[in-house]
Amino acid sequence: MAQIYFRSVPYNKTHVTLALESGVDGLIVPRDMVGQVSTLARCAIWADEETSRVSLAAKTDEQNVLERLRGGERVVLRRGWEVIPVENLLAGSDAVLAEAGGLDEARLAAGILERGVAIVVLTPEAADEIKEIVAVCKLSQNRENLSPCIITRVESVGLGHRVCADTLSLLQRGEGMLVGNSSAFTFLVHAETEHNEYVAARPFRINAGAVHAYVRLPRDRTTYLGELAAGREVLIVGADGAARLATLGRVKIEVRPMLYIEAEAETENRRKTGGIFLQNAETIRLTAPDGAPLSVVCLKPGDVALCRLDEAGRHFGMRVREDIREV
Repeated sequence: MAQIYFRSVPYNKTHVTLALESGVDGLIVPRDMVGQVSTLARCAIWADEETSRVSLAAKTDEQNVLERLRGGERVVLRRGWEVIPVENLLAGSDAVLAEAGGLDEARLAAGILERGVAIVVLTPEAADEIKEIVAVCKLSQNRENLSPCIITRVESVGLGHRVCADTLSLLQRGEGMLVGNSSAFTFLVHAETEHNEYVAARPFRINAGAVHAYVRLPRDRTTYLGELAAGREVLIVGADGAARLATLGRVKIEVRPMLYIEAEAETENRRKTGGIFLQNAETIRLTAPDGAPLSVVCLKPGDVALCRLDEAGRHFGMRVREDIREV
């Protein structure tokens, strides 16, 4: 995921304030402003005079930039770069920086070769779109392929430690986290966005399941719910498959009565079964295909929820090819 820097040259206090409020990772300002700007927020501040800006007009320019990058020099590709030369640079360096003057250019730079440049440097022309650019390039993730699954079993199973994941973000109806007994079959567990007469909505929270469960993370990784901690980035997924990042502010693990929920889903060549342990309470919900929350206390065989199907096989959260059976 690309970092986002904003270049404020000539210096513009309004633009710098907006960039910091939008969540950029760093700023590039004139050398005589570095000290002053460094007091405004904790982020990287670079002097413009120490940051080379180059154009790619010929193949020789491409080779020259690559040699400078490999030598540890900070080089930024000026606006006007084309995708193929940038792909060539990315094949030889993980330190490619490229300017963008708006959302479309930033999105393109952040997505080249499906990993993007290391840093997208926004020029002053992008000031009006900074908030949207940061949201798209830093928070939005690849879409998740969700499938319907048929609930086949719901039963009480006694007490267990369950995990509440409280994020720094306000979540919307239809959003949640992908959690399950197996990384090959995860359920879209709905955020606590709904009010009822007994409990107020807590739209920052996902009561996600038992401590042993897998939860899907950004960049095709998983972890156990019990290993989540404040400050960690998690993947928030909508019923339409749209995914974005959120940061955890708190994790609450408490003993509560639990339910075991099992479901089946059709793949291309066979039927798959998956399960999840969730707290036995009205405020805990799965997600219907239309985004509606499905309370676990009302759930019954035949109901339809959303899940994500994958191949089993993880080692410390990373995908591996291995003969694994999880039941």
